[in-house]
Amino acid sequence: MDLLKQRIMQDGKCYPGGILKVDSFINHQMDPNLMMDLAKELVRIFGDLPINKIVTIEASGIAPAILVGYLMQLPVVFIKKKQPKTMDNMLTAVVHSFTKDRDYTVCISNSFLTQDDHVLFIDDFLANGNASKGVIDLCQQAGAKIEAMGFLIEKAFQKGGDFLRSQGIRYEALATVKSLDNCKIDLI
Repeated sequence: MDLLKQRIMQDGKCYPGGILKVDSFINHQMDPNLMMDLAKELVRIFGDLPINKIVTIEASGIAPAILVGYLMQLPVVFIKKKQPKTMDNMLTAVVHSFTKDRDYTVCISNSFLTQDDHVLFIDDFLANGNASKGVIDLCQQAGAKIEAMGFLIEKAFQKGGDFLRSQGIRYEALATVKSLDNCKIDLI
């Protein structure tokens, strides 16, 4: 999506270790108009699928997921990175955060992810696919079907896309980063 690519080139920052910082418009300070345009594009891409639930993971996927859910008139459930004291009957999985370089035990209530669900997973980044692996694990535990996964940005030089293709999971990214070598942003 050209609008997102332009914004990445204009406001994105590259850091050593393959980190693309988009916190001025996506995942810290958000541009709500851009976010709505991104959500509309995700709905255009995935609107033909038999989806009945949008799922995301804390925290940066929440904004685009809510907008997609609003446009599709579907419930949005976010997987939590900390277990609330009030959550019973939960499903759990371990997810490694590339950016923070730590493991999280994530959880979701089995009241909100069931065998009747046809899921669209929305997140800000696809890097090594760790969040996606956690979602796949949770959906398998629940008996839910993943219809597709949508990402704002994919880092094609990491292994997440290869993993999802090997699992036969349909996914789309609105912008794809070919390389961040020498801290130069190279988009496809």
